[in-house]
Amino acid sequence: MESNNSELSLTATTPRSGRREFLKQLATVLGASAILTDMPWWQPLQAQPASESPSDRVRLAIIGVGDRGNLHLEQLLRTPGVEIAALCDDYPPHLQKGLAKVPTAKGYSNYQDVLNNPSIDGVILAVPLYLHAKLCLDTFSAHKHVYLEKSMAFTIEECQSIADAYRGSTKVFQIGHQRLYSPIFLRAYELIQANAIGQVTQIRAYWHRNGNWRRPVPSPDPDYSLEHRINWRLYRQYSCGLMTELASHHIQVANWFLKTHPLSVTGSGAINYWKDGRQLYDTVNLVYRYPNGTHLVYDSLISNAFYGMEVQVMGPKGTIEAEAGKLYSENPPPAPGIIQLINHIEHGLFETVPIGGASWAPDLKKDTKGSQLLTATIKDDGTALALAAFASAIRQNKPIPIMMEQACHAGIAALMGQTAMEQGREVTWPEGFRI
Repeated sequence: MESNNSELSLTATTPRSGRREFLKQLATVLGASAILTDMPWWQPLQAQPASESPSDRVRLAIIGVGDRGNLHLEQLLRTPGVEIAALCDDYPPHLQKGLAKVPTAKGYSNYQDVLNNPSIDGVILAVPLYLHAKLCLDTFSAHKHVYLEKSMAFTIEECQSIADAYRGSTKVFQIGHQRLYSPIFLRAYELIQANAIGQVTQIRAYWHRNGNWRRPVPSPDPDYSLEHRINWRLYRQYSCGLMTELASHHIQVANWFLKTHPLSVTGSGAINYWKDGRQLYDTVNLVYRYPNGTHLVYDSLISNAFYGMEVQVMGPKGTIEAEAGKLYSENPPPAPGIIQLINHIEHGLFETVPIGGASWAPDLKKDTKGSQLLTATIKDDGTALALAAFASAIRQNKPIPIMMEQACHAGIAALMGQTAMEQGREVTWPEGFRI
């Protein structure tokens, strides 16, 4: 790194040597953290960057080339030592769009043909949620490395099946919770462990968007088959909507920071704005109860984007906003310009005007600028580094530690929240679940 103000970024025009240098520098910076041993999933990024040698090349396939699959495709094209060998999608427009970006890749409409290809090292599964378990289990059976998009599975039973099938495997398994690889979240975790905000007493998280979440469907579509295929996130037989698509990310962060999974959850959800035939809530509100009385308070909606998204980790000494990368102290030092005013007040030069009684004071939101968690600008939410770590772990032939635990804990908690809302009751962690 040249200075604390240097900017790290991956762009489509960066040469391979530059990409390798980026990963090497970033691994060096993060490797300097004394707490990195708490996060062994970073270890693959600390390995020697891939060379241009064919022996270093990892051949990957992407199954599911929709929005998320295309994003992974673009990131992998910038990842050293990776060859996108195959693309698979049973919806021709998606497949053709992907192949246009990687004309050297082989196209498939049947995922089993990908799994039967012995030259494929690893598979990225970016398919609808209800297909996660089947395709993941089939990929395990084909003895290939797996990058599974979040959330883990459609049911708790499927989560258990994946965990059971993977137990004892020497293959790499990775879940698509990219905040595990976000340098900003790494720094947030480090500060929490260093007692910068004191004991974590509550986590508030939210994800707000403004849009119907519906994608356009080509016509004619008389039996709504394309509607269900393209807009699967809106229908209960394919998805759990906001819980698995958005909430699972922030639940994973809470689990990670608290070093455990929730004990129970209560909540409510509704379709209160987008009344267009969808079956899944457009607004959700939940409270997760963790050991020692800590709570995760979560809400999400898609009818107002003013607050955006955030994970607020609170303690008696301060608050961390991880998405924004800011630390706010409960007792920040006063700005120099108001020190004199404070002195005047303390010496009785100004009168105090009582409002609502002598002991009343409004508990308004503290308005401080806070401090940045990172002085360097890193243009990656963790996705590029997660994919680079996946490829590096395959190259080393070493499974990524505790990734299955992170996947199960976040995936199950998201499903618990959906059940709590649908059944109007407190839902507890499934007894007997094991990883």
